[in-house]
Amino acid sequence: MADPRARRSLGAALLASSLLPLNSTMIAVALPDIAREFARPPGTVAQAVVASYLVAAIVLQSPGGKLGDRLGHRRVLALGEVLMAAGAVLGMVAGSLGVLAVARVLMAAGGAAVVPTTVALLRIELPPERRGRAFGLFGAIMSLAAGVGPVVGGELVRAFGWASIFAVNLPVLAIVALLAATRRRREADLRDGSRFDVLGSVLLTVTLAALVLGLEASGTLAAVLLATCAVLLVPFVWWERRAADPVVAFGLFRSVPFTAGSLLVALQNLVTYTLLFELPQMLGALLAVDSAGTGRLLVAMTATVILASLVAGRLTDIVGPRPMAVGGVVVCLAGVGLLAAGDLSSLRQLVLPLALLGLGVGLATPAAQAASLTAVAREHSGAAAGIGSTMRYLGGVVGVAVLGRLVDLTGDRSVVLGQHRSVLTVFAVALVVSLACAAALPGRSAARKPARTPNGR
Repeated sequence: MADPRARRSLGAALLASSLLPLNSTMIAVALPDIAREFARPPGTVAQAVVASYLVAAIVLQSPGGKLGDRLGHRRVLALGEVLMAAGAVLGMVAGSLGVLAVARVLMAAGGAAVVPTTVALLRIELPPERRGRAFGLFGAIMSLAAGVGPVVGGELVRAFGWASIFAVNLPVLAIVALLAATRRRREADLRDGSRFDVLGSVLLTVTLAALVLGLEASGTLAAVLLATCAVLLVPFVWWERRAADPVVAFGLFRSVPFTAGSLLVALQNLVTYTLLFELPQMLGALLAVDSAGTGRLLVAMTATVILASLVAGRLTDIVGPRPMAVGGVVVCLAGVGLLAAGDLSSLRQLVLPLALLGLGVGLATPAAQAASLTAVAREHSGAAAGIGSTMRYLGGVVGVAVLGRLVDLTGDRSVVLGQHRSVLTVFAVALVVSLACAAALPGRSAARKPARTPNGR
């Protein structure tokens, strides 16, 4: 892609996408200050500004991607940026916790439009031989944004107060708007005369919301929410198979590369996201390590994810998705094996396993994304990107739910270590399944063939 205006336009989309993970982690350090200002319990604040953001970000990915297919990806990208800006402004001036929750939902909705749209644009505007490095850069940017969120948030809250974590989005979005304005290209109206799948989008949203909230809840509430999800799933599938232009095109899953690549990314996110929650608990219980010490340790994983993503993207374009994905999953399994062999007696023994996990994720993810999106026809890029993004986030939510049921940190050291190894067993099973997914991805020659995708019916 030699056109510098096109590069700036895609760069703007990548920068806008980074705000979704940045705002997801940046808010964590502001929770105590928000709780004090609104005189609310910390748990209530977390549900209002963290859980609401997470749920909205997950359930709106697929509708956001589908809108891009129908209205034009750049239009939906601009809409997402407007929603994020509106949420940021509302968060700055919020006078109650309820208004702050609305602001966070607006920002998450904007991010849920921006991220799948960006992924779709990378697939549409780049030739197959350049998609690997593009998805590698995308993965590196998203990982970096999530990793620096608490650091950036901490400095902003300390210097300017919690409202600054909303305000900081505005100059970034202004830069995005300037970069995007350098390429004004009229998009064709992609609507085919059929109505947008409003009913399917509503059913999907409610079904996924019940699933996410049910996985996070416990006891009777969890059972009710999960049962609600199961009940709603039946009419959702029935409707989507009959809709003229469904928000979730089940026909996409007939493509082995798309299904395998999306599932691989979801399973790897299950491992890495869950580890980010599990490790601080274990180290705090066994070594009395504070959050700052754990954060410094996790840099070993975050840094290798970023560096490996950049390298792996280019290598994927050369050798094809399958070798990179298989190699990455094998490296992840080696990292989990080393974690299982250790006894959590010192921080030093964790550096190499975490670095291996980061390396493996960084190697496999760009390959899986490039393969899954390349296997999809151009006109279904947004829907496919939305489904893939939804699966990625659900992987993390499922992992954290499993963690909550396996780890309670009660008992002596041997009991806690046993809980830790139970979690690692789940990781190993997930990675073995992802290894099978990696083996199903195309090689170099197959990855460059024109995509043929079912019509989604």
